[in-house]
Parts: sequence; structure tokens; C-alpha cells
Amino acid sequence: MERHYGVRHHGPGSARAVLHALDAQRPDLVLIEGPPEADELVTWASNDGLVPPVALLGYVTDAPGRAAYWPFAVFSPEWQAIRWAVTHDVPVRFFDLPWAYRAAEEEPEPDQDHEGVRPVDPIGELAAAAGYDDPERWWEDVIEHRGLPAFEAIAEAMAAIRAESPEDPRDLLREAHMRTVLRAARRTHGNIAVVCGAWHVPALDAKVSAAADAALLKGRKKAKVTFTWVPWTYGRLASWQGYGAGVRSPGWYDHLFATEERVITRWLVRAAGVLRDDGVPVSSAHVIEAVRLAEALAVLRGRPLAGLDEVTEASRAVLCEGDELRLDLIGRRLVVSERLGEVPDDMPAVPLARDLAAHQRTLRLKPSPLEAELKLDLRKETDLGRSRLLHRLRLLDVPWGELDTRGGGKGTFRETWNLRWQPEYAVALVEASGYGTTVLSAATARVVERARQSTALAEVTALVETCLLADLPEAYPPVLRALDTRAALDSDVTRLMAAIPALARTLRYGDVRGTDLGALGTVTAALVGRVCAALPSAVLALSDEAAADLRRHADAVHAAIGLLDDAGLRDRWLDTLVSLTGRDDLHGLLAGRFTRVLYEEDRLDRPDTRRRMGLVLTAGVTPAAAARWIEGFLSGGGLLLVHDAALLALVDEWLTGIGADAFTEALPLLRRTFGTFAQPERRSIGERVTGTARDDRHGGAGSRGVDHELAALALPTLGALLGREIRYEGSTA
Repeated sequence: MERHYGVRHHGPGSARAVLHALDAQRPDLVLIEGPPEADELVTWASNDGLVPPVALLGYVTDAPGRAAYWPFAVFSPEWQAIRWAVTHDVPVRFFDLPWAYRAAEEEPEPDQDHEGVRPVDPIGELAAAAGYDDPERWWEDVIEHRGLPAFEAIAEAMAAIRAESPEDPRDLLREAHMRTVLRAARRTHGNIAVVCGAWHVPALDAKVSAAADAALLKGRKKAKVTFTWVPWTYGRLASWQGYGAGVRSPGWYDHLFATEERVITRWLVRAAGVLRDDGVPVSSAHVIEAVRLAEALAVLRGRPLAGLDEVTEASRAVLCEGDELRLDLIGRRLVVSERLGEVPDDMPAVPLARDLAAHQRTLRLKPSPLEAELKLDLRKETDLGRSRLLHRLRLLDVPWGELDTRGGGKGTFRETWNLRWQPEYAVALVEASGYGTTVLSAATARVVERARQSTALAEVTALVETCLLADLPEAYPPVLRALDTRAALDSDVTRLMAAIPALARTLRYGDVRGTDLGALGTVTAALVGRVCAALPSAVLALSDEAAADLRRHADAVHAAIGLLDDAGLRDRWLDTLVSLTGRDDLHGLLAGRFTRVLYEEDRLDRPDTRRRMGLVLTAGVTPAAAARWIEGFLSGGGLLLVHDAALLALVDEWLTGIGADAFTEALPLLRRTFGTFAQPERRSIGERVTGTARDDRHGGAGSRGVDHELAALALPTLGALLGREIRYEGSTA
């Protein structure tokens, strides 16, 4: 006896029908469409630790980047056939064309499933013939809601479609191999069950000679490949993710397979739960009315049972009250569902993947397909370990976590990560296994390789900081040597300046992570010295764009040096700026900015600063040149003008004295400068220029309705905080 069960991949109705058919046939061999290289992994289906959705991962042993997946959900007919065979102790094998043939091709096409893309969509053709505009709705009505097998009818329909459709050469090759396996199986088994895509059933029944199939398969090369089970997600099963054999609503199909009674009621109860979890008030009355509406829509449309379209419309109208955002929430969490499968800890895998799994258990960091926020306190050993692991994985092209720099910088004890595990990271781990057998050794080797290969100073500098974040002590010596070499060979002062901030952050915050950074201090000091020596010649004859770029780098260097506890470096940097501001050939943007820096660092007093500004804002200097100087001087913010009335008056006097034509020329630069100020700064400057600045302490003319009696109510609390009595008149006891 031989039975061919043509199914729809990931069809819950097909899965149920296959189980019924196998129970009735009781075969002594089950053949399933899939890669025969994975036959040894089939027995894992009996392990309770292998929880769908999962996928067979195949990759070329010597080139792990060339990989393919064969996903299985709990409602996949192939998965249920495997489980049935393993449970009943019946031999089960995959009988598709070995993937090793395809992997041996010089430029194999991307393969993300075991079905591929055909010249026609058979389900779509059948749906259109039946008058449906939605193939999935037709499949639900004819297959999912019938509850009975319809394999003969499906086979006839597929034969009719194939008779009028062009053949895919790849399908012909696969089917030749399937027939070859079937012929061999018939010699040893008399009761065979075949579970495959419905499209292939007519080809398996066709009268084709063994010689013809052998001729088609002759001379093909095979690559050495490796297979294992990996976790998968329902999101990756969705057809909109680019998966050729996917389904639009895997969460819905899971519900259809798992629920045999009151399907619609239980689904809408779950939908209400999703909304309640998000803070939306949904009552039992809402659910009852939604069920009635879904069933009424099914009757009006002549459907045997309400389907996804009906329950979606009922959810939109009743549960969500027309709110599309709430409906989208149900779609993400329920219709698609981001369920992540599981594989046993002792599943055959590359050592790197096993090491990562061990770290995940130790650090209590379980992978999840749902995006989650993780807040870390680096003073805690477990959180520090989590941070190091996530940084190391990013080096291995496994970006499980994205660091949120808004929630805390590298210089604090806090880190915030956004976590989301993706199935394709399994391939990335296989690729990275060539660097080492543990996450630590692989990340170290990867950093060292990148440092040796990089020709850009900024890239090597970033790697130094990465070594700190990922705690890769053995990578420091080669990375520092590469940094020293690149710095010695690089004569571009802007690139040298760009390297300093990351090094300064590493030195400043290394103690947060308990890292010894003595050697890095020497390299950083040498780099600052080279910048100071090269800067005088680098500022000559700069265009406006080049001056703006150099100013940004200078600001970054100044801020970086401020992080370091090194008075000698700071003095050398400021001495360099002092010498530059005394030159007549210095671009106005840089001259103004350096003057502002020296003023804030107490290297220039107020009279000297006003004198320098006065020299620039004289009639002998063009308005455009003066505006560039002002732009540089004020680029650090407007508070200086708010609190220094003399400087503000000097700028105001210069502005009011500019002629009409010159003012038009300088206006764009001035607007760009003042536009960078915060709104409160601009308002305060305007008030002082117009003479309306208020004195809130005395309630002067400029005061805009400040209630001093109400403000006085806060004085006792303020006094308690300061430890002294504060009186309303301004005196203290």
C-alpha cells in the first residue's frame, strides 16, 4: 500500500487530515519532503525540549554564510507526521533532493524554505477558479473548516493546474530524486506514507522511467553540509517576511489547530486579553457581541464558519471601537504572534552556540522575539556580565541588543539595552565559530583581525573603546599597537583629533568596569601632543566648510581632554589655543570659538575678551568676517550674552551700526548662530536688548506677574533643606 498525502505547508487542516490518515493507514515507513541530510535529527522530535516553531538549519560546512532553513510549526503537516512516526516507532526519512546539490552550485539562489517560488501559485489559482479573491480565505473554507481529509480532490486539482502551467526546472530535479527514493523504498517496505507539498503529488504519480530520472540527476556535485535544529518564530513564518511557503497569520493557524470547539469565542477572548494587558477596558459583553457579529458576517457571506476576516472585523468594530492602533496590536501579538521555539540544551551545535547558551542560562538572559528593554547597573556582577556578553555578540555580528544611549552614557554605571532575538542569529553564530569556540575568544580574535585589517585611525580607535565595553583584555596589546601604528602614519590632523574623544572616554570611565588602562594613557598623551604640534599649520587658508569641520573636531578634543585627570595635557592644549588666537591669519570661526574656550577656562579675562571682540567688530573688518567670528564665539550657547551685559552691549552696538547692504550679507550667518540657542536663552537676550529684563527679586517693571507672596510659601522648605532660616525680605537669621 502506498499513499501520497499532498498538503499545504503550515496548514492546520492539512495537519489534522494527515494525522487521521496515518492513524487509518498505519504505514511501516513515512517519507517527508525535506533535506535527507537531516535524517539523523528526526528522532529529536520526541524530545520534550524541542518545542515548535523550530527550523532545520543547513549550512555549508566550510562556508557557513551559505545556509538555508526548513521551518516547522506545531500546525505544520510535516511536523505532525514526524511526531506520529516517532511516537509509533515507525521509520521516518526526508526524501527531497539533497540540499548538498544546491549548495554546491557556484552561485546558489537564496533558499529560505523547502518550497521555493513557482511560476504559478496553485492555491491562488484554485481560489480564483472558485470565485475567491483571497487564497487564504478559500483554503480556510474548503480545507481548514471541513475537518475531513480531501487528499484525492487536492491531487486532482493540482494535476489540472500543472497541465496548464510552465514547469520549474528545479522542481523537475527535486521530483526526479523523490521518485528515485520511492522506488528504492518499495523494495523494502510495503506500506508507505508520503507527506509532501500538494504540488508534487501529480509528479510522484506520473509514469517516469528510472533511467530518465537517473539521467536528470547524473553528474551533479555535492557540497559538504551540516544540519541542526534551531529556534524559529511565527513572525518568520508570515508570508510578508519574504518566506515563500509562509502563511499570513501563523498565530491564527496555531489557534485553529489547537482549538477544536468554540473556536471563534476562544479567539475573541484571547483578543480581549491582549487589549486588557495594554490597559484597554474590554468587558465580557464586548466579547459576546463580537462573537455574534463574527458569526453573523459568516452567515451573510455564506462561509461554513467565521474566519480571520470576520473575527478581525468584529474585533475592529466591537473590541477596538474602530481604533486601528488597537487592531494592529491584536494583529502583532495574536494573529501573527512572535512565539519563539526552543531546542534542547544538548542539541548538536557548534561550540560557540553552546557557550552562548551557557552564558544565557548563567546570566538569566533568555532570548525572546519580542522587543524588551533591559536596564543594567554595572556595579552588579550579573548586570556587568550581561553588558559584556551583549557587547561581545555585537562584535560577532549578532546584534541581539541595541544600546540605548539616551538612557545613560558610557560614563555612568547605567546601561539600557533594547533586546530582540532573531532566528538568523543562529547562522551568524555558525559563521563566527571560525574565530573561536567561546564568545570571549571569538570576540577577541574578531577585534584583533579588524584592528590589523583596518587602515583608518578612527576605526582602530573605536575598537579600543570596544575592548573596554566587551572586556577583552587579551585584545588590548595588538589593538593598541595597531592604534600607535595608524597614528604615526596618519598626517591628517582632523583624523588624529577624531581619535581622541573615544580614547578619553575609555580612560575616564575604565574604572567603571574595573579595567587596567595604563598603556592607553601613554598612547592618548602622544596623540594629543601630535595634534597640538600639527594644529598651527593645519589652520592655514581654510574655507568656511573646512573651518567648521575643524571647529567641531576642536570642540570634541576640548571636551575629551576635560574628561582626563591630566593637568599637563590640559595646559598644553590651552597653550596651543592661546598661540593660535593671536594670529591674524586664523579663520574667524576658529578665532571666535577659541577665544570663547579660553574665556571659559580663565585664560582670558573679561576686559581682554571685550577688547578682542571690539577689534573684530570695527569698521575695518567686513561684516561677513565679523559674523563668522561671532558665530564661532557664540557657538557654545547663549548664556554668556545673558549674563555678561558688556559683551551683549558690544554685540548689539556692532549690529546696529552695520549698514543696510552689509547687514543683508551678514544676516544669514547671524540667524544661523542665534538659531542654535535654546528658546529661554533667546528670550532672555531679547529682553535685555529691549530693556525689559525683569528683576524677579524686587518685582521691578520688568517682572511679569510674579506672585512673591506665593513664592514665599516655599521658603520654609528651602530653609529646611539648606539648614538655615530664610526670611521673606531677603535677610537670614
